[in-house]
Amino acid sequence: MKVIFACVHNAGRSQMAAAFFNLLADQKKDQAWSAGTEPGQSVHPEVITAMNEIGIDLSKAKPQLLTDKLARRADLLITMGCGEACPYVPGLLRDDWPLSDPKGKSIEEVRKVRDHIRQRVESLLASNQLLRG
Repeated sequence: MKVIFACVHNAGRSQMAAAFFNLLADQKKDQAWSAGTEPGQSVHPEVITAMNEIGIDLSKAKPQLLTDKLARRADLLITMGCGEACPYVPGLLRDDWPLSDPKGKSIEEVRKVRDHIRQRVESLLASNQLLRG
């Protein structure tokens, strides 16, 4: 399964989701990317801190634009609570995860978002395994 996790700025939720997916997935079969409709300059510092706490380094991750070329590589687009600004890509299966934006939140709140994202990614991977049999 190839997945794009997308939010507006690609500086928080989608970065965490792609990192968890790529860490937990079968690298021979599955891959994730993150992107945004209006990419920011860098990943939010509070997100980098929260992910570092669990051994995932996002300090070199760069927000990127969700392009048609990137979208064509995926089977599934998961948007992350971006409302009307969420992208629509014809031909891609789509799901929306209504998640709070971690930007400017306390580290405790960012940890809650991080842990919720991990749970959602684990559920996605488990359901994908069931489909494969």
